[in-house]
Order: sequence, then C-alpha cells, then structure tokens
Amino acid sequence: MSVLDNFDSWKDFLGDRLHQAKGQGMEQHAVSELAYEIGGYLANTVDAKNEQEAVLRDLWNVADEKEQHAMANIMVKMVQNEGTQS
Repeated sequence: MSVLDNFDSWKDFLGDRLHQAKGQGMEQHAVSELAYEIGGYLANTVDAKNEQEAVLRDLWNVADEKEQHAMANIMVKMVQNEGTQS
C-alpha cells in the first residue's frame, strides 16, 4: 500500500519528512518553499488516491500563487505533530 492511498498515512509520512528536514537544520522558509514545490508537483502529476487528496488538488488548481503558498504552509503546520517521530 502506498502512503498516498490513505490520508492518515500520508500525513504521517509528511510529518516524518518534516521532522527529518528540521533535524538536519533546514530552515522554515526552505521547508515552506519545498512544500510549495511538492504541492505543485502532486497537483499536476499525481492522481488523487482518496477524497482528501482530490479536494486538496482541486483547491490547489483554483488557487493563485499566493494562495498556493498559504496552502503549502498550512499543510506543513498540519503535519508538524504527525509521524512516528512526533
């Protein structure tokens, strides 16, 4: 099963990667920019595997760049207490 198949698994995966990045000294601005880039990649190239991902993709696609950055920051905030390292 892929981490994309289940939204809770996806959040845990993102949370683990966030903790790993911060543990290696990545600054918040860099984390936010990376989240923005990943959000664009996922919205444009990956099929949604569940309803939550479909909603996020649809919201991303109608948002302007400023709103997409805000969404990326919100996703980072949402997963900061997720994952096996939380």
